[in-house]
Amino acid sequence: MVVQHNITAMNANRMLGLTTGSLAKSTEKLSSGYRINRAADDAAGLSISEKMRKQIRGLSQASTNAEDGISAVQTAEGALTEVHSMLQRMNELAVQASNGTLTDETDRKAVQDEIDQLITEVDRVSETTKFNDLYLLKGAQGDQEVSVSYVTALKETPSLKNGATAPTTWYAKGGTTPLSAQEILDSLDIDADGNVVLKEGKEIYKVKATPNTENGAQVKQEIVSDADIQNLYEKASNGLRKDAANGDFATEEELKNYFNEDGTYKGGLFGKKTADGTYVEVGAEYIDKFVSVKKQPSDVALQFSLHVGAESDPNNKITVKIESMSAKGIGIDGLKTDGLMTQGDATNAIDTIGNAIQKVSNQRSALGAVQNRLEHTIANLDNVVENTTSAESRIRDTDMAEEMVAYSKNSILQQAGQSMLAQANQANQGVLSLLQ
Repeated sequence: MVVQHNITAMNANRMLGLTTGSLAKSTEKLSSGYRINRAADDAAGLSISEKMRKQIRGLSQASTNAEDGISAVQTAEGALTEVHSMLQRMNELAVQASNGTLTDETDRKAVQDEIDQLITEVDRVSETTKFNDLYLLKGAQGDQEVSVSYVTALKETPSLKNGATAPTTWYAKGGTTPLSAQEILDSLDIDADGNVVLKEGKEIYKVKATPNTENGAQVKQEIVSDADIQNLYEKASNGLRKDAANGDFATEEELKNYFNEDGTYKGGLFGKKTADGTYVEVGAEYIDKFVSVKKQPSDVALQFSLHVGAESDPNNKITVKIESMSAKGIGIDGLKTDGLMTQGDATNAIDTIGNAIQKVSNQRSALGAVQNRLEHTIANLDNVVENTTSAESRIRDTDMAEEMVAYSKNSILQQAGQSMLAQANQANQGVLSLLQ
């Protein structure tokens, strides 16, 4: 019998330790409800589970986003319902006022007063309808944009190309003295395409008149062609140029690039041609002679996007667009006047109000379509969340029945191990009896 090492007791203690560890894990799983409480429990399973959790929580929030979108759409649509009602009443009033039995001073004035009040209410609804501080019916908020346009179609006097001089062989009809450059210019005009052409009724000849010629001196003269004129004279400008060298014209769309956001001129536009063939830059003090600069609120619809997915994919965006539903936006602002409504005004108002009703109807229809789409989106999101949650649960959650069986087994083994360890420790007592 070996005394120094009680191998039996050591083995019993080792096995008891393993059983105690398994029992502790079973207890942890039963108390937490999770099969995976740390990465060591199932490293691969933990990675898959966390990825699924990300998707589940993202989709759950996306479903909430879509529900918020439905609430916003319903708020806007509810307000437009009242706008529709007011427009229908205005149409009724316009039809009434179109009847010849009413008088301008009394009857139609009363109609005008009610229409004015309804228009004011349409504006009030547009200005005050909001969802979570987002104004829904008055279009884009307060954005200012600069618009630049040519004051007129600038028609420059044609000039000689590259500083050339007037030909010494160009004459007036029946003339014997060559025309000066200015005299030729006075005979020229600019057509719709900006080309240099002869004025109506004007003629220029290449050959000097010969007196006493049969049927008149002009018989010996050759008329200068349009090609000859184009070769000698610059094409007319209908705008400002973009550079000093080649003189390419800036279109109205390009003009905005030469102005700051506050409407001030940055420079870079060129006007008249100099003697050396280049163009002179237009100074800020002269720019208003060529272009008109206006700052005005941007006329764009309100747009906001609803994020209805767990990923950043652009396909997970649903855009809601709501046009301005103010009196100006739907085109009825002109019906509010300080003067008296006439029968003709009332008749014209019927079409105006009809167009406004159609515009509001189109907007309500668009909002209804978005709402229906969002309801389908929510149903799909909830379905994905449910099934993904089920899959994640199978990976991470504890099977209570299975784990309870394991717990009972490990509990019994622990008790048995403790008993066997006690028995193994009693073995050394036999050695002592031999020594007595």
